[in-house]
Amino acid sequence: MSVKIGNIDLGEFPLLLAPMEDVSDPPFRFVCKQSGVDMMYTEFISSEGLIRDAAKSRAKLDIFEYERPIGIQIFGSEIEHMREATEIATLAKPDLMDINYGCPVKNVACRGAGASLLQDIDKMVKMTEAVVKATHLPVTVKTRLGWDDNTKNVEEVAERLQDIGIQALTIHGRTRAQLYKGEADWTLIREIKRNPRIKIPIFGNGDVDSIQKAADWRLEYEIDGIMIGRAAIGYPWIFREIRHFFNTGETLAGPSVEERVNVCRTHFEKSIAWKGPKVGVFEMRRHYANYFKGLPDFKPYRMLLVKEDNIETIHSILDEVADKYHNIVPVGEMA
Repeated sequence: MSVKIGNIDLGEFPLLLAPMEDVSDPPFRFVCKQSGVDMMYTEFISSEGLIRDAAKSRAKLDIFEYERPIGIQIFGSEIEHMREATEIATLAKPDLMDINYGCPVKNVACRGAGASLLQDIDKMVKMTEAVVKATHLPVTVKTRLGWDDNTKNVEEVAERLQDIGIQALTIHGRTRAQLYKGEADWTLIREIKRNPRIKIPIFGNGDVDSIQKAADWRLEYEIDGIMIGRAAIGYPWIFREIRHFFNTGETLAGPSVEERVNVCRTHFEKSIAWKGPKVGVFEMRRHYANYFKGLPDFKPYRMLLVKEDNIETIHSILDEVADKYHNIVPVGEMA
């Protein structure tokens, strides 16, 4: 059975890239798309920033034809501002709009946005309804189990938001209070999927970092698809490896060091092209450790990469990494 969001056909059991602040930008999305992700989202965008025409917020609206299907994710605390931001984002021509009701970080949640709305379901419903009415695009939502262990109200959220027109729901298996600590619990996600009232696709998110976990949780929790976030950082191959296992039952070999270098280089070049040389070089630094995780004695190279400003020198360091480690299989490959 194909999973559909509005008229968007995502095929059987789609794999989605999570919207991650300072990570899910066009350069990162490019390498994930190359690895077979089925749908992606932008970094989350502040409704206030869009309305004020803030350069950083506007830049996050950049989407490219090869990325489709892609959703723009917005967040905010004011219903009217979310409505206005939806109209602005719709003009960027994404395939869908997504609302963030899951971000747990202080400067979002403590300002009445993100996961904070889990404390006021009535306001969440009104805000969602305003977004649905402000666009012709399908609207989806990403949220958490609840604010804390005493208020796990995502079942009510799922029913009420479906009733006002959202077309898919992604649930991160933690409360806001947990942040990203402890283990994700997908039990409630399964309960929602089993609820006969729920007809929209339900996607699970949180802690999927291996082929085995993806395969086991697909069956155990009965979800319609999986959204992957942190495990894809520096390892976009997770999408192709999970898909290959689903299609064949076989475990694909992990990327060679040469492939890691090539994809890291592509990410680097796209980063410079989109952000300019100074910012592109600087923001790429957070990715090197993940691309080369498991390589023995890699720290000296990582230190060189994160200190270097010269583009040609960075390319030379990557050449050296490819040459030095060409016969090495990184420790702890995806399995």
